[in-house]
Amino acid sequence: MTHTAHTPTTRVAKESTAPRTAPRKTAKSPRPRRGVLRRATPWLFLLVPLALLITFTYVPVANMIYYSFTDWDGVSPEIHVVGTDNYTELFTRPELFRVFLVSFYYLAASVVQIVIALYFATVLSFNLRLRNLFKGILFFPYLINGVAIGFVFLYFFQDGGTLDSVLSWFGAGTDHAWLGDPTSANVSLAGVSVWRFTGLNFVLFLGAIQSIPGELYEAAELDGATRWHQFRYLIVPSIRPVISLSVILAVSGSLSVFEIPYIMTGGATGTTTFVIQTVKLAFQFNKTGLASAAAVVLLLIILLITWIQRRLVPDEKVDLV
Repeated sequence: MTHTAHTPTTRVAKESTAPRTAPRKTAKSPRPRRGVLRRATPWLFLLVPLALLITFTYVPVANMIYYSFTDWDGVSPEIHVVGTDNYTELFTRPELFRVFLVSFYYLAASVVQIVIALYFATVLSFNLRLRNLFKGILFFPYLINGVAIGFVFLYFFQDGGTLDSVLSWFGAGTDHAWLGDPTSANVSLAGVSVWRFTGLNFVLFLGAIQSIPGELYEAAELDGATRWHQFRYLIVPSIRPVISLSVILAVSGSLSVFEIPYIMTGGATGTTTFVIQTVKLAFQFNKTGLASAAAVVLLLIILLITWIQRRLVPDEKVDLV
């Protein structure tokens, strides 16, 4: 009896002729559902901020616009729609718009604080001794509450107060009432705003300057550029969008000043701003409808100035590399 040996070729032939079972398909998760979830994820994260923004910003603004067409006194449950009577009264009473002249003091102060902040941000962006200390000193006033600043400088400018005591050390003592006449009072209050808000502009400028690549400074120094040339041709073009933002904040802030003059003078001696007047119309004279119209006009003025500024100085992409 002979045994036949199975060669590898015959084994392969047998395996090839054997019936094969179809491969089992694995269940796959539906891709469209995963794509929808991926697209919806950013909106899920934005849901809470958008809800807060709509609830505490857009809804109050809509209510303010509605109240500006009514004669509501802020207390009575009855509200009567009077159309554009509040706007007519607002534009036919010059004394209601005369308070905008006070804003020019704060606008000039804003120019001063931008110049000071830009200077110190440029200087402290280079390697200097104790520069971190000076950064903290410049930014510290912005961290203090506005009411506290108002009370501090109220004692600073009062008769025989801190300022008079310091001036008397240098033989320049005076009995001048710093908050007693409109000019000196507005200049003093504008000076307080410079002291308080310079730190904000300083931080904005400093962050923008420090984002400039260091290789550009090295290349400028190799080309013989002085500090002034670096500031004019390197720093200013690169931080132009931040300067534009600071100008917008300065203009809007000068039109809506409230805390410092309200705490220090209460709007007396010609220091009433448009916002202080609006608050008095609403809570002192119970003319919430007229005050709402004034607030709408102020909002439109700020938006108009911002639009004009953006048209005159548009944002341009700066490529320094």
